[in-house]
Amino acid sequence: MQKVWYAILAAVVACANDPPITPPLDEMPAREVIALAMTPLYEVDTISGSLGGTVSIGRSIDSRGTVAGVSFVTNNAAREAVLWVKGELVRLGTLGGANSSVQWPGQNDNGMVVGISQTAVDDTLGETWSCSAFLAFTGKTCLGFVWENNVMRPLPTLGGDNGFATGVNNRGEVVGWAETRVVDPTCKAPIQILQFRAVLWDTKKGTHVELPPLPGDSTSAATAINNRGQVVGISGECDIAVGRFSALRAVMWENGTPTELPNLGGQTWHTPMAMNDSGDVVGFSNPFGDINGSFIVHAFLWTKQGGIIDLGTLPGDSTSQALGINSRREVVGVSTSKANRNRAFLWKDGVMYDLNKIAGAGFADSLVTAQHINEAGRITGRLFQKGTGKAVPYLATPR
Repeated sequence: MQKVWYAILAAVVACANDPPITPPLDEMPAREVIALAMTPLYEVDTISGSLGGTVSIGRSIDSRGTVAGVSFVTNNAAREAVLWVKGELVRLGTLGGANSSVQWPGQNDNGMVVGISQTAVDDTLGETWSCSAFLAFTGKTCLGFVWENNVMRPLPTLGGDNGFATGVNNRGEVVGWAETRVVDPTCKAPIQILQFRAVLWDTKKGTHVELPPLPGDSTSAATAINNRGQVVGISGECDIAVGRFSALRAVMWENGTPTELPNLGGQTWHTPMAMNDSGDVVGFSNPFGDINGSFIVHAFLWTKQGGIIDLGTLPGDSTSQALGINSRREVVGVSTSKANRNRAFLWKDGVMYDLNKIAGAGFADSLVTAQHINEAGRITGRLFQKGTGKAVPYLATPR
């Protein structure tokens, strides 16, 4: 790992005859002193180890700092779910197909990792399914997986061909969504044909249950679970099985019963992405003004006490997505410009920070996404190396 260190304040005096780089604290306005002292600063470590391609992404980090994610193989011909453990790369494999990925913060503190993998089985209906948005389409079915003790195993569906796993808690409960055998008229055939529903898999008991959509909706999908067993996700139409009209409403399940969560006022894309053990939820949601499912999302934070908050964007950007949260309500995600420039952000105590700027003025690379944050405040995501042109995972550790 290559370390980059930055101090909280520049040296006041470079030498006896040089002017101060930063004014003495007793000459600065009080509000600037407070803001400077409270600005979080980070040490950024790039994580080495890839499968030979130009893209590797950290998407989940556990309490020990183990990072799970995805790495592309040579020539970017395929990608595979991986772990970075103390600097060593561990391949998780696939379920027989060409590609696999840890797409959400799908990791617990007991060594379990969940995600999605292609199989070697043809999709006889020709659906592209939810995995088409995250894995190269090969015409094969995709299933959610659990990786534990160096073994990847598939998770059962609800009778259909395809499934997707997103989150796992420390009790070994896994959530995601899977197809039923119902041909759903709200699906946009031929992209999607079969209905899908949110699923809670109990890996210790070897059981699974369907989590129903909200009344009046056709489909549901679960995106995160906390250690109390609360589950969040989406409810809506089948559509193309990738957000949009499938996310007409955000939902929380407690003991299998769905309750609608508030949104930012638009029609679609109301999507929780992560949740802490207090039940605080973050994600993205369209504000007013979306037309025909257009993607104009803003990051949000929802708490039981305070309701939903629009976290906004970094200056000059048009959309944002919150992707991770810890128990201190530190939120991470990505802010995007109209030109599709992505910047990793940290939202803390009511302020959204560009993670690149709080990594220090001399930081040479670009922190593109912040995917997850653990209880110690350590962040992982995707970093663009200007020297190599590669995307690599990183760890950002608070000073």
